[in-house]
Amino acid sequence: MNNLNLGQRVKDLRIKKEMSQEALAEESGLSLRTIQRIENNETTPRGDTLKKLAIALETSPDDLVDWKIQEDQNYLIIMSLSALGFLFFPVLGIIIPLILWIFKKDKLKHVNELGKSMLNFQISWTLLLFLYYIAVFIFLFPASRQILASILPNFGPFSPFGVLTMLFPPLLLYAYNIIITIYNTIRIYKKKPVKYGPALAVLR
Repeated sequence: MNNLNLGQRVKDLRIKKEMSQEALAEESGLSLRTIQRIENNETTPRGDTLKKLAIALETSPDDLVDWKIQEDQNYLIIMSLSALGFLFFPVLGIIIPLILWIFKKDKLKHVNELGKSMLNFQISWTLLLFLYYIAVFIFLFPASRQILASILPNFGPFSPFGVLTMLFPPLLLYAYNIIITIYNTIRIYKKKPVKYGPALAVLR
């Protein structure tokens, strides 16, 4: 992050909006001294301070800070591919991207947006997978088998067709997650917007 560029950027945006330092301090909830120190390059706003400034100036932290695009691109690609951790254990597809997102969400361009999209998708995918496993577990209870056997005599859970039927949905879910992850990694490489879905809006 270039400290000088950031201070000048805050000042330029403030002047463009015809705001005084006092008005920016009041609008952002920061002290006047903090605004003065930022514009004089005596301090670098991070985290919550950066968010408050961005909101007050009607911009985003991404546009407020001067980032190095190439570094962003590499990190975004790594972050996108980190979701493949679900191949080793479903929850890893959430934990690894979550760590990468928390570590850089306020420091690198587009990390915050990518992280939210990825995590919403991975959380939704993991919930769906676990719900399926719960359903299969219930299905394998003796009482459930007896009821289903009376309805479908030739459909047993341990018959070849039954096993194949139970394996097909998770295999389909895994294949879909791989495709979505690779697809969006390619879009990131080409600097295009990512498209994760369907997903619950867990993170907004």
